Amino acid sequence: QVQLVESGGGLVQAGTSLRLSCAVSGRTFSSYTMGWFRQAPGKEREFVAARRWSGAYTYYADSVKGRFTISRDNAKNTVYLQMNSLKPEDTAVYYCGVDRTVGRVYYTDPLAADYGSWGQGTQVTVSS
Repeated sequence: QVQLVESGGGLVQAGTSLRLSCAVSGRTFSSYTMGWFRQAPGKEREFVAARRWSGAYTYYADSVKGRFTISRDNAKNTVYLQMNSLKPEDTAVYYCGVDRTVGRVYYTDPLAADYGSWGQGTQVTVSS
């Protein structure tokens, strides 16, 4: 069982940066894929970024490629989402989760249904 707790959200202006954290506890495996998703009001939860718990494999949604970076600190058991050049359309509740399929390789954006062990989420609001 994996438990996830997100933090780091807030209200920022467009063009600025924010770093989200996802603290991981419980049982983890090197082939687990950790992901960030987001959900805006009235919209479905959408994929943002993912990386393997161990190794360098990462995958990004086109909408954030070049602006967001997902990383992890194994010593702190934490996954981060560095968000630069934020836009008002990035406003959403951000969640981290674990891919239910160990070692999956992405060719398209995964669905929220592909993930589990969601945290409670952290609100990001970007003002114009």
